Amino acid sequence: MAAQEKYIPKLEKRYKEELAPAMQKSRGYKNIHQIPKLKHITINMGVGQAALDKKHMESALKDLTQIAGQKPVSTKARKSNASFKIREGMPIGAKVTLRGKRMYEFLDRLVTIALPRVRDFRGINGKAFDGRGNYALGIKDHTIFPEINFEKVEALRGMDIIICTSAKTDDEAKELLRGFDMPFRN
Repeated sequence: MAAQEKYIPKLEKRYKEELAPAMQKSRGYKNIHQIPKLKHITINMGVGQAALDKKHMESALKDLTQIAGQKPVSTKARKSNASFKIREGMPIGAKVTLRGKRMYEFLDRLVTIALPRVRDFRGINGKAFDGRGNYALGIKDHTIFPEINFEKVEALRGMDIIICTSAKTDDEAKELLRGFDMPFRN
């Protein structure tokens, strides 16, 4: 029997074979550990309607599980707010953190499939970095992902996607994400 090859996601393979050596050469890194890399991707979905109906929360958790490929955790309200009918400890959102192969697979699906499905898409904002090499992206409609069956969706929900890198500056992080074909418009 031949030994089975380990599966390596397309973007991870591209990073190791093309991006890392190119960035090391262009930026003059002496150590391979100085080269910026992806650390993790966090997907956050706010579910404000969950305060009124628990079914919204269950639906959001199910949708986020399909999008991310792993089970999300529900986030709870830290403070009570009478005007929104929210009490402390109520579930009002869902989040999931992706690392390793799932992170690379999700980024590949986001760039090649989901973002081009956004209506009137002209690229994403290239200035949404936080100053420490992390990028935040907001999506208004979670149905752009092919895993979501549009007929079974109860409500359209937005989500925040935060891509955390080991880059020290925004410029390094932008170069890294450009290597993964992120469609920046500026």
